[in-house]
Amino acid sequence: MNNQQMMELTTVEKSEFEQLVSECTRSGSIDSNLYIEYDVKRGLRDSNGNGVLTGLTEISDVCGCHSVNGRKIPVDGELYFQGYNVEDIIKGSSRDRFRFEEVTYLLLFGSLPDDKQFESFLRILTDLQELSGAFIRDVIMKATSANLMNSLMKSILSLYSYDENPDDISVPNVLRQSLQLIAKMPLLAVYAYQDGTLMIKNPKKGYSTAENILYMLRDDGQFSELEAKVLDICLVLHAEHGGGNNSTFTTHVVTSSGTDTYSAISASIASLKGPKHGGANLKVQKMFADIEANCKDWEDREEVCAYLNKILDKEAFDKAGLIYGMGHAVYTNSDPREVILKRFAKRLSEEKGMQREFALYELVEKEAGELIMHKRKLFKPVCANVDFYSGFVYSMLGIPEELFTPIFAIARISGWCAHRLEELVNAGKIIRPAYKYVGHHRPYCTMQDRNEGKQPR
Repeated sequence: MNNQQMMELTTVEKSEFEQLVSECTRSGSIDSNLYIEYDVKRGLRDSNGNGVLTGLTEISDVCGCHSVNGRKIPVDGELYFQGYNVEDIIKGSSRDRFRFEEVTYLLLFGSLPDDKQFESFLRILTDLQELSGAFIRDVIMKATSANLMNSLMKSILSLYSYDENPDDISVPNVLRQSLQLIAKMPLLAVYAYQDGTLMIKNPKKGYSTAENILYMLRDDGQFSELEAKVLDICLVLHAEHGGGNNSTFTTHVVTSSGTDTYSAISASIASLKGPKHGGANLKVQKMFADIEANCKDWEDREEVCAYLNKILDKEAFDKAGLIYGMGHAVYTNSDPREVILKRFAKRLSEEKGMQREFALYELVEKEAGELIMHKRKLFKPVCANVDFYSGFVYSMLGIPEELFTPIFAIARISGWCAHRLEELVNAGKIIRPAYKYVGHHRPYCTMQDRNEGKQPR
């Protein structure tokens, strides 16, 4: 119920609604000690914060520590796509403009393409990317949403109606649907942002996904080689991150029920929309705007650290006590995606004349981990994650904040589709974890007893 609807309620109705809120909160409250008593892995994590093993995958590997004699030793993080180190993929690729497309091929088909395979793949994606004028008018332009992630979900669910065989979950049909969605996602996101303007452009043939995003977003369609390269790197780094992250696990869960591709991918987008998952880089951006406004000298380590301590003590910024962009569930010493993106953020800041801002990011990154470990009495190292620099990069590229999370989705759909196909190929059981009932069985209470206050709590 939004504020406008609340304002339309009478005083009596507001009081009645508040009572319902109170009853709902009371009814849903569970004693936190019961989670310990029944050894419940909240968030599917054990007491050390490690993910509970729920499946197997060959698509990607996320490495944050080594096991030595049963002890976990923090190491520099590594990320592998189909067995290839992402750092090696980025350094070794001869396709400077199409790294994301090359990685998409790798995730879907398990091997790196040769020239003939890759040219064929690009032709298929190009043929599938366009949207009809009727779809743009009847779906994207109507009943628009304030949040573009909801617009993406609506558009993808609507594509079900344009598919002659939407419920067929055979591998050939799901692969076709996956390629269509991968190709169309940039258009769905950018067109949703441009709703109501006269600037909507068709993608340019021969352009990469990154190039087309910049081309379609900008009035003059111009961009530098470095801008397109950096955005392409961002898409690669966000394309996939193991089967256990929230949105990819959602893909597996929903796929295991036997539902259609459009419903499964829409569910994954719904997961990614959450600020604990895909929206974190926007929080980082807002935090840095607050730091810049409250620290007079951005190069003064003591002043910056004093303000970071105020943030941790819930005295500054959003009073949540968090330095956003710091820490990761798996990575310890470093997040390899952040390490790579930081290099390109530095180069882009030099092209944009934003070295002073980059230096502030670097200072906060250097000091925040130690401050968090000291304040929270942690022994595991706290490193910056990929969200730390990604919002800064998007801002330097002139990408509006509304598109930060949709761009994440444009990249991650490659991984989602790969995991959906993996789930279908292996024909697993429906994913159904258990929940322990900790309520109390009660005899049915008649309306008369309820009216007389005899209903047991």
